[in-house]
Amino acid sequence: MDLRIFTEPQQGASYDTLLTVAKATEDLGFDAFFRSDHYLAMGSADGLPGPTDAWITLAGLARETRRVRLGTLMTAGTFRLPGVLAIQVAQVDQMSGGRVELGLGAGWFEEEHKAYGIPFPKEKFGRLEEQLAIVTGLWATEAGKTFDFDGTYYQLSDSPALPKPAQGKVPVLIGGHGAKRTPRLAAQYADEFNIPFASVEDSERQFGRVRAAAEEFGRKKDDLVYSNALVACVGKDDAEVARRAAVIGRDVAELKANGLAGSPAEVVDKIGRYAEMGSSRIYFQILDLDDLDHLELISSEVGSQLG
Repeated sequence: MDLRIFTEPQQGASYDTLLTVAKATEDLGFDAFFRSDHYLAMGSADGLPGPTDAWITLAGLARETRRVRLGTLMTAGTFRLPGVLAIQVAQVDQMSGGRVELGLGAGWFEEEHKAYGIPFPKEKFGRLEEQLAIVTGLWATEAGKTFDFDGTYYQLSDSPALPKPAQGKVPVLIGGHGAKRTPRLAAQYADEFNIPFASVEDSERQFGRVRAAAEEFGRKKDDLVYSNALVACVGKDDAEVARRAAVIGRDVAELKANGLAGSPAEVVDKIGRYAEMGSSRIYFQILDLDDLDHLELISSEVGSQLG
């Protein structure tokens, strides 16, 4: 079971805070550091000191880390033109020595688009499909050849399809709960399918849809990595769990029902249930980025039992 750290910086985090967490992620033996791609805080968070850009953040971390993989859950397709995104990700992959992964989604949070003057198109899924075709097509184009694309939303003509990533293939993550179009897109483009904040039962149902779609597309159903992203709230005892839950404004019972919460033994047991139905990678959503002891506890008491 691969264990990764997943952060939500729009809730309030500077680059320096993210760098500290990323370095702790590396030092504590986690597989990867991921972040969301949002420009506006959600819920009651004040979001101070303000948003950080996902790919600028990852570019900085690419130069300040050495081992952990770096990526997004998920880059919002509404934020970037696909040709520009392909350049950005390829460059950050070069800067990291080939440690980047691209999670790409359609975008959904209309308020942040209004707040920063970003167009919020009605037809987002069709755009996402074309973006995936363009980004992967640009990277796959042989050096010295050009790439063209004539879609409904995007047109590229005589593109040199440069630069290339350091990796032969940047892993692409697609995720979500959609029953039809999402599994089809994953089958066509994804190296990993991620379902966020889902129960064991819902995850198993959605993974089954993706496996079926992969076979229909001519792939083996286990060609993809299947993963879960779940909020984490782990403590040595009930009091520590309650304290951590209070800091992030969540109820312990709700966290235990919907996330990875409780003692290390409880969390290991729940992860085991996800593993039994096919998940091989867990993203711990860490909402209190100042609590590095939380990461150390997960590494030493959860990771040590799942490695």
